[in-house]
Amino acid sequence: MAETSTSAATEPTETAAAATGQRTQKVGRVVSDKMEKTVIVAVDSVRRHPLYRKRITRTSRFFAHDAENRCKPGDVVRIEETRPLSKRKRWIVREVIQQGVQI
Repeated sequence: MAETSTSAATEPTETAAAATGQRTQKVGRVVSDKMEKTVIVAVDSVRRHPLYRKRITRTSRFFAHDAENRCKPGDVVRIEETRPLSKRKRWIVREVIQQGVQI
């Protein structure tokens, strides 16, 4: 009888980020701080159109937890994925990279 390795076949595969303990981080700009301890961060991603090769910019908006209410609109921040904190809030502000211009 040939022996088969069942442990490798039944083990669920993990993504590289989950296996190393790294959480996804994104850099974006704060577009709203009107909520208490929450900011909305817009993250731009640039890709090429598959046929025409033109650059396409897509903007995604993320709700992020800002415990000290230190972020203002226009700030460039780094956000990190975290456990669900509310219905739509799954990100936390890790650092303010650049202060925005206040008018």
